[in-house]
Amino acid sequence: MSRQTIQIDDTLYEYILGVSLREPEVLAELRAETAKHPYAQMQIAPEQGQFMGLLVRLMGATRCLEVGVFTGYSSISVALALPPEGRLYALDEDLETAAIAQRYWKRAHVDDRIELRLGDGTRSLDALLAEGGEGTFDFAFVDADKEGYSAYYERSLRLLRPGGLVAFDNVLRAGRVVDKGATDAGTEAIRAFNRALHADDRVDISMVPIADGLTLARKRP
Repeated sequence: MSRQTIQIDDTLYEYILGVSLREPEVLAELRAETAKHPYAQMQIAPEQGQFMGLLVRLMGATRCLEVGVFTGYSSISVALALPPEGRLYALDEDLETAAIAQRYWKRAHVDDRIELRLGDGTRSLDALLAEGGEGTFDFAFVDADKEGYSAYYERSLRLLRPGGLVAFDNVLRAGRVVDKGATDAGTEAIRAFNRALHADDRVDISMVPIADGLTLARKRP
C-alpha cells in the first residue's frame, strides 16, 4: 500500500484507460482532430472529461458553466451528463476553435443544451450575474488564461448555489509550480491562485492529481 499518490508511467496510464475509460466515439474523433491543432496540448485528458461528467451526474446538476471551451471536449463531457432540460453556458473568445466545438456539439446531440457566449470571459461572467444568475449554477469548470483565474473564481463563486462546485484545470502546470526556475506569468499566477484558494474558508477544496491537476472547490452554505 502507498501513503502517496503513485507515479503513473505510460504502461500504467494505458491500463487505467483500458479498464475505466468509456469514451463515446464522437469524443474519440474530436480528440483525434484536435491532436492536429497547433495548441493540441490545451485539450483536457479523456479520463478528466469522464471524471467531470461523473461529478455532474452525482450532483444532479442542471445548470453548468464553462470558462474556456477550446474545441469542445470538456463541454461535451459535461453536457452528456446533463438531463435533457439541462443547460451549459460555454464562454470563450476564440471563434475558430469554438466553431469546431459547435460542430461536435451537434454530432454529440447536445447542441440544444449548450449556449455559446463569445467574448472576454470576465465580461461574460459579469453579464450572467447582471442577468440574475447569481446563486443559480450547480457546477463550473474553468480552463482559460491562468492570469484570469482569480477573477473567474470570484465571479463563478457568486454564480454558484450553496453546495455548488467549481473545478479549475492546470493547477500543477506540468510540474512547473514547484520549479523555482519557472517564472512565466501563467505559472506565477497559478502559484498565487493555489495559495489563495487554500486559505479561502468560503469553500471546501481538494486538489486532484488527474491530468495536469484539477482543483475542486465546493461553495460552503
